[in-house]
Amino acid sequence: MNWFTEKYDENVKISYKVDKHLFHTQSKFQTIDVYNNDLFGNYLVIDDIMMVTEKDEFIYHEMITHVPMACNPNIKDVLVIGAGDGGTVRELCRYESINSITMVEIDEEVVNASIKFLPTISKSLKTDSRVNLLFKDGIDFVKNSSNNSYDLIIVDSTDPIGPGEGLFSIEFYENCYRILRENGILVNQSESPYYPFNIKELKRSCNKINKIFPILNYYQAFIPTYPSGHWLFGFASKSVNPLNENIDNWNKNNIDTKYYNTELHRGSFALPNYVKEIIKSSKI
Repeated sequence: MNWFTEKYDENVKISYKVDKHLFHTQSKFQTIDVYNNDLFGNYLVIDDIMMVTEKDEFIYHEMITHVPMACNPNIKDVLVIGAGDGGTVRELCRYESINSITMVEIDEEVVNASIKFLPTISKSLKTDSRVNLLFKDGIDFVKNSSNNSYDLIIVDSTDPIGPGEGLFSIEFYENCYRILRENGILVNQSESPYYPFNIKELKRSCNKINKIFPILNYYQAFIPTYPSGHWLFGFASKSVNPLNENIDNWNKNNIDTKYYNTELHRGSFALPNYVKEIIKSSKI
């Protein structure tokens, strides 16, 4: 019997049974594997870190997408950095109000593997004409983008190691601020508030973003296959309050979700005290 094992910490490893090993490659940037498990379905692993499973991906993708979309119903142009599995783009494509979705992914092999082995997640990458898929470095892309180009930037990146490292730099966040419009929003995956490595990276990004954006709040979701199951997202904006009067209007979109709803939206910003302390200490 084969098992895929992910190391969370020096003292913790989590294993998933491998019923089938469907794919393996070494790209220019990282190792990419796709496994199958009777409980989680197909799951994508990059550099031995779980990225997404067919069973619980909806939680992550709905929360990274619908929270900012509910906060600003006038979002027209969206930039997505990373997100090679396609789930974030799939959720964005459910909004008729969006004009353009630019997705910048550094590793084409991740997209190719996702299209082949994760079709329900990646389905919008090739079928929606509003999607402009670019295989480029997201750091260089935002650096060379024009001022005030986007209403929403979603940084759906891997952990801050390897090709994802630069997406947690202060220069990157400064460029995101510059290319956002007046009511622009930046949402980024912000790690777990539980294990030491994840806390370190959460604090590092929080400190940098807080120096640039006048509004910075964190919200949470519970994702079984991510370290500790407790995951945070950062919500940064030039002017938009994530708990504003627009939230309930989101229901007029008639989007059928499995995790997100407007009651949960409000509740997701109510953080446990230990998480509040981590974020408070990070902003100093």
